[in-house]
Amino acid sequence: MDLATLLQRCRGGDELAWEALVRQHQSRVYGVALHYVGNAEDARDVAQEIFVRIYKKLDSCSEASRFLPWMLRIARNACIDHIRRRRARPPRHDIPAQEMNDLASSAPGPEEQWREDSRKRLLHLAIQKLSELNREIILLKEIQGLSLEEIASMLDIPVGTVKSRSNRARLELARKVVALSGARYGAENAGS
Repeated sequence: MDLATLLQRCRGGDELAWEALVRQHQSRVYGVALHYVGNAEDARDVAQEIFVRIYKKLDSCSEASRFLPWMLRIARNACIDHIRRRRARPPRHDIPAQEMNDLASSAPGPEEQWREDSRKRLLHLAIQKLSELNREIILLKEIQGLSLEEIASMLDIPVGTVKSRSNRARLELARKVVALSGARYGAENAGS
């Protein structure tokens, strides 16, 4: 079923259509939430909140072609709200940023999987060390695949600003990855 039909049926109160819509987009929404809040448990809670907001505001998204950016804007805003609430009432202890260790795949062997997981952890750690603005640009452009125009509209800034921020964000990410991988390589060789 195409997205336009699915959205129309959801607006009409079709519970099966809503369930299908959630299933189609739950991993993307969870991924956005995880990148913003940095904790798997909080990300699941925020993802549920995002879908509640989407359900309540579904009538405001009239075009199926605009659904993805609209949904991601709601997701971003919900994540920012969550972060603000968390800062207002910080937890008793720090929440570890590296909770993305569940990326195992059955295809490669254990050694290949370890290398791949290590690279993913390194990238995730580097993304977490980016400035908030650069992390958001990387998330929206490189991970979620939004166009420069969609990001500009979402963040309410000019497209040229998005381009320059995107380039700076990718450069900062590259520097963080190199620095972190150099630190890891040095630590591994020190133990030899």
